[in-house]
Amino acid sequence: MRKSGSLLIPLTLIMIYYAFWVALVVIMLRRYPALGEYLPLGGVGELAASDPGTFEPVYTRAERTVLAPTGPVRLLLSCIGAAILTVPISWVYFITSRARRIDQSFLQTIMILPIVVTGIAMIVVNSIALAFSLAGVVAAVRFRFALSQPSDAMYIFVAIGIGLGSGIGALGIAGVISFTFVWATLIIWKLEYGKTLSGRFLTMMTRRDGGEDDYR
Repeated sequence: MRKSGSLLIPLTLIMIYYAFWVALVVIMLRRYPALGEYLPLGGVGELAASDPGTFEPVYTRAERTVLAPTGPVRLLLSCIGAAILTVPISWVYFITSRARRIDQSFLQTIMILPIVVTGIAMIVVNSIALAFSLAGVVAAVRFRFALSQPSDAMYIFVAIGIGLGSGIGALGIAGVISFTFVWATLIIWKLEYGKTLSGRFLTMMTRRDGGEDDYR
């Protein structure tokens, strides 16, 4: 990550972006209550109330969603929602990337991956056979894409997380993942956490001087 700068303007724009989509959904649901049948919202309450030893309630919800007549529409809206929630992730990548030139292929991967994962999650649902078939297909493909920075891996993981949340018809979970990732990444980048060992607290924790390069 490159040297941190002011976060006031970026965070303000990001918060406006989230607030706009939340407000739009709320207004649409109030004006057209029947639209709630098609929107893949929620998920947080169901996951919190489920048995911690099993994901059966989540699987049942996803299966009911896919097999419903509104399944294709919900899949389309889930993919759109996944793309919307991934846009701030790409902004964070722009802000924190220390490369002079952005890797366009990597950025496109971040944007498209949640949509693909959303579709895959809805196809697999709770079928073990489909899951193993998918694993076999993926294993048969060789990936030669190497990440330029170790920190880039977390963007892949968060993109997968957003896709999985959207795929089970729980954009609420995907939204929490997106929002939390944006804030955590920008705060850590702003604080330059782990850049130096200067300061009394870190000196006490590591038992070394701030100017030391190696342990003795």
